[in-house]
Amino acid sequence: MKARDTIFALSSGALPAGIAVVRLSGPRSADMIRELAGTMPPPRRMKLAELRDPDGDLLDRAFVLWLPGPGTVTGEDMAELHLHGGRAVVAAMLAILAAEPGLRQAEAGEFTRRAFANGRLDLAEAEGLADLLEAETEAQRRQALRLIEGGLGKLVTGWRDSLLGLAAAVEAAIEFGDDEEDVPPLSAAQQVALAGLIDAIGVALAQPPAERLRDGIRIVLAGPVNCGKSSLINILAGREVAITAPVEGTTRDLIEAPVVLDGIPCVLIDAAGLRPTEDPIEQIGVARARTAMDNADLVLWLGPPDQCPVSSQVLLVHARADLPSRKIAPPDADVAVSAFTGEGIEKLRALIAERALHLLPAEGAVALNLRHRQTLRRAWEDLREGSRVSDPILLAEHLRSARLAFDQITGRAGVEDMLDTLFGRFCIGK
Repeated sequence: MKARDTIFALSSGALPAGIAVVRLSGPRSADMIRELAGTMPPPRRMKLAELRDPDGDLLDRAFVLWLPGPGTVTGEDMAELHLHGGRAVVAAMLAILAAEPGLRQAEAGEFTRRAFANGRLDLAEAEGLADLLEAETEAQRRQALRLIEGGLGKLVTGWRDSLLGLAAAVEAAIEFGDDEEDVPPLSAAQQVALAGLIDAIGVALAQPPAERLRDGIRIVLAGPVNCGKSSLINILAGREVAITAPVEGTTRDLIEAPVVLDGIPCVLIDAAGLRPTEDPIEQIGVARARTAMDNADLVLWLGPPDQCPVSSQVLLVHARADLPSRKIAPPDADVAVSAFTGEGIEKLRALIAERALHLLPAEGAVALNLRHRQTLRRAWEDLREGSRVSDPILLAEHLRSARLAFDQITGRAGVEDMLDTLFGRFCIGK
């Protein structure tokens, strides 16, 4: 059976390196240590050994580590070979392992998938590990660690335990209730508990989404033509990402520049200038600019304040403040800047960072990704509908549906269709 094969892979970084770690997991892990090293080291203690090929020739002098299951990261017997990190050494070792019966090269994410299958981590924790491998900022790292440490799993498990208690009361009412009497399936205290559960899930759903941490705060620079958007995005990004010219309408499409501002991932978007036009290409650019503004997390408006087409999450920027005609900023402008002299740029950065912090999940909170939000919203809606019905059979069905949604968060049930996608995000050897 494929799942019972012993898998192996290079689990350390690119070669050549000082050390190369080859990891094995599965029932033949101990056999391979004996065949390669001749003896078994004590469990969970490294031992220096001479590793030899099937003909008895020396491959390497390396540390070997024996990790008996189930108390391992995969829940299976595991072994690690800490080799010298030369390409030839590692290639020879992998070739020997591949020739052994019952051994095969691990697929992407297969070590972590076995950990999930063997109950060593839940699905939310596995998603956190995938996020940690991809983290590029401090905020992303902290959020990923909260998932790995079981923050979301513990939260959902607590909700599930409360739900099971309520469901048991409803099932008892159905089983033992008197059909001739209108007996409510839940007591007053249980109804309060159900309302509290609904409120708690609602609070979690109201948190800013995890995608803002992963993909960045989307910040659109918008305004009329030739208002200084392209010059400003270049200075904020610290590089030339947009063409600047005195000719109106130079920017016709959306230009994106990923940046990190005060440790916060952001995506700066330079949009076409807004104006009436008969040019069909420019019309497309203006339409895209308006759509980008509607979908933005934050808009930097560089035009007259009273002409801004959006009313929320806007910073009013008085640009090109070095020009004699623009020395005096409108009273309602948030900041006056000049991409030419650098005036106001640091203040603008600080204002962006301040706004961005309010768009991110609160410190210490577990942020929900799209899958978490969609699944929890189903549970929340089922519980809300259940709280409004008097028929215990209908209530029981709503509670069962909500419990299934909780199980999909942690991977207890109903997630086979997304496991390949998740574990495919991992590298070989993880």
